Amino acid sequence: MRATECDSGHTDLPRRWVTRRGTIVNVNTAIVTGASSGIGEATARQLASEGFRVVLGARRMDRLQQVAEEIGGVALELDVTSPSSVAAFAEKAGEARVLVNNAGGARGLASVLDADEDHWRWMWETNVLGTLRMTKALLPRLIASGDGHVVTVTSIAANEVYDNGAGYTSAKHAQAALHRTLRGELLGQPVRFTEVLPGMVETEFSLRRFEGDAAKAERVYDGMVPLTASDVADVITFAVTRPAHVNLDQIVMKPRAQASATRAHRD
Repeated sequence: MRATECDSGHTDLPRRWVTRRGTIVNVNTAIVTGASSGIGEATARQLASEGFRVVLGARRMDRLQQVAEEIGGVALELDVTSPSSVAAFAEKAGEARVLVNNAGGARGLASVLDADEDHWRWMWETNVLGTLRMTKALLPRLIASGDGHVVTVTSIAANEVYDNGAGYTSAKHAQAALHRTLRGELLGQPVRFTEVLPGMVETEFSLRRFEGDAAKAERVYDGMVPLTASDVADVITFAVTRPAHVNLDQIVMKPRAQASATRAHRD
């Protein structure tokens, strides 16, 4: 897909999306964070298949560009822990109708007594402040679209706690509180809010949590069939394609074999 250079410097955007002195005006646009893999990538692919123009944001530009090329989307570098990166991303992304706050993750699995403050700081920066930054930056244009929609991917950890997981569960509780507060603050505005709370999903989540220990990550899913990234993407796509008067506030989804964050059936 050929790109065009315009006076705003959007050299990487397809020609049919660049108008009005370089401002992107196709408002059937979905912005997906953490889109280089996992739930974010799967969501970008499914939204593109539904006719959305998709702007993908993540730090791993090589992988991000590959996905964007495959779906006819736009890849923009994004680090949600950096205010300047979020500002630059928002400036280039243009108009939008949907924001999927998917960037996030966990680091470590330690008791409160043995907590690593750097791990906690990263989890709060990524899950909580990252969601805050992206939502603040893009909310005005979502409202301006006339049918905005913010989807935030939290976790069942936003509703539960478990031993050795306080850093992650506290961050997800805070992220959920931020998202749920918006529902009331923006009541009456043309914008919807959906929180998706997955249980166990087999992605790179556990691999990153355990700092690349593949064997340890694989044991998380031993003896059961977890959700896939596409399962979660299906739900997100369903939510954002409902009629404008329908708001799916919260969607909790788990594998059939998982009852809670601490209880699962394994063969």
